[in-house]
Amino acid sequence: MASARRAARRDGLDELVARALAEDRVDDDRTTRAVLPGPVPAVGEVVAQACGVLAGVDAARLAAERVGLEVLRAARDGRPVRPGTVVLTVRGDARRILAVERTAVNLLMHASGVASRTARAVRAAGSGRRPLEVFATRKTLPGLRALEKAAVVAGGGRPHRRDLATGLLVKNNHLRLVGLETAVARALREARRGEPVEVEVRSAGEALRAARAGAGVLLIDNAPPARARAIVRALVRAGVRERLTVELSGGLTAANLRRYRAVGADRASLGELTHSAPALPFHLRLRRSLPP
Repeated sequence: MASARRAARRDGLDELVARALAEDRVDDDRTTRAVLPGPVPAVGEVVAQACGVLAGVDAARLAAERVGLEVLRAARDGRPVRPGTVVLTVRGDARRILAVERTAVNLLMHASGVASRTARAVRAAGSGRRPLEVFATRKTLPGLRALEKAAVVAGGGRPHRRDLATGLLVKNNHLRLVGLETAVARALREARRGEPVEVEVRSAGEALRAARAGAGVLLIDNAPPARARAIVRALVRAGVRERLTVELSGGLTAANLRRYRAVGADRASLGELTHSAPALPFHLRLRRSLPP
């Protein structure tokens, strides 16, 4: 558990949690201060209220620890939950439990919603002759990227680029300003050893030009299944398909992903995993703890 907490801090969750607690002013809970003027030993349990995939436990745990609570039990990210599943149990002053309740539950609700949506997409993409790997995008809510990328992994997906410094992706707007071959050549000079250059393409002609220029990954953007399939077939006919990774992106959802399984791509990236996932509900169950 200690190593998991250290990893969470390295991944930026500690800073995220600190901001979230400050936003809710957990040290100035006027209602609880008025109703409970003194310490009340208590145990709090965070309980799932719907079926889904759990995520955000590290963040919720950090929130509890930051306000001085003892974590008695914490379920693992990635496990399935159903109504009544206890995912986090804490012990300490009831005033501190009540102060951190909303922050911890919010983190779990949002992250578990992302993980559950990702798991749905993975199921849709994972059957068939050539399963697609499911990737997230940088379409994350501002300030929540560390939480959301971890939630995607908990749901069985892949995080893709974490930020602009991670990887080289030549996009359509780059190509509005400079020629494709020039853009790829410049990106290749920037690439680290073994790092592929990815290029966004929208036609078979662009895909072939990018491949011949040295791109290692092609991102077929905003193409319906028939056009995406035609682009992949053009790569096959040109004898370059096997040395390329082909990614689909733009307009993909967990609901329509099955239509893309026969395209012949390797992976699909879905913005909806992070920007449109509905929350998975949880609530806090509080009880007074007995003296030892």
